[in-house]
Amino acid sequence: MSDLDRVRLRLDRIRAAVGEIDPLFLDTPALECAPLGRALGCSMTLKIETLNPVRSFKGRGAETVVAAAREKGASRMVCASAGNLGQALTYSGTRRGLDVTVVAACTANPLKLRRITDLGAQVRLEGEDIEDARLLAREIAETEGAYLVEDSLDLATCEGAATIGLELVRDDPALDVVLVAVGGGAMASGVGYVVRSLAGHAQVIGVQPAGAPAMSLSWRRGTVVETDRIETIADGAAGRCPIPEVLDDLLVVLDDMTLVGEDSIKAGMRALHEHAGLVVEPSAALGIAAVLEQPERFAGRRVTTILCGSNVEPADFAQWVLEPSAGTSRR
Repeated sequence: MSDLDRVRLRLDRIRAAVGEIDPLFLDTPALECAPLGRALGCSMTLKIETLNPVRSFKGRGAETVVAAAREKGASRMVCASAGNLGQALTYSGTRRGLDVTVVAACTANPLKLRRITDLGAQVRLEGEDIEDARLLAREIAETEGAYLVEDSLDLATCEGAATIGLELVRDDPALDVVLVAVGGGAMASGVGYVVRSLAGHAQVIGVQPAGAPAMSLSWRRGTVVETDRIETIADGAAGRCPIPEVLDDLLVVLDDMTLVGEDSIKAGMRALHEHAGLVVEPSAALGIAAVLEQPERFAGRRVTTILCGSNVEPADFAQWVLEPSAGTSRR
């Protein structure tokens, strides 16, 4: 029995998931960005998961989980979300005739909340962060009979995200390093499993904000470590209470995990805007932030990072990305 046999995912199910996902979310660009690579001192390929109706990779997992829910006869779904899963689940669910309730923290990104509502979901606000929202989502599922989608614990969300890995390996069999943002762990476990299965020579490194380090601390200690608070702008990669089953998967499929600071996340967003012309949310810049903080580790290597979302308030983007460089711009 290999280590990969202990992981919850399976390649046959991931390949089958491709057929359940709207082509709008598949075969996303994987572009080598030479200007960014020169600035970072390595070859840099960007897997761009933002050119779809919900502007994030979550559409893949939402399509897969909605298909599973319909097979089980669900008519209503509920999830807790920082914003991107909520948008994706609403988009996929309402198109298939399902009612969707999204529970978010009172501090959630207003832009993401507006888009969830515009797509047709009922939004409930609860507590100060995603962990409070998860508790209410579970309560709604238990008391009102809604189908509960728990990101990363629900295996369909991981299998959908894992289709990114199929494309990475197909398009670049000589893959060297993959940097993956880690929040709940669906993308990291899915992509990590596929790369470890089909391109075992490649490294898969998870990246978290230092202000939300729970999964990274858990990975290093080999057991769940919960934290008291979240202090990061990278809301899509923020959590305090890792799911044990997901941690078990990540312990097998990730080669390493690293933490990055808030200034580096903003610098990563600026680098993507300056050198690739891309607007991304903070979570999508975690991989670039990792290279900025450890340039010697990645020097001369062929690095791929997944740009997982672009749902960012214009005012926030201006503050974090545009205003710091305004003083050096030409007039």
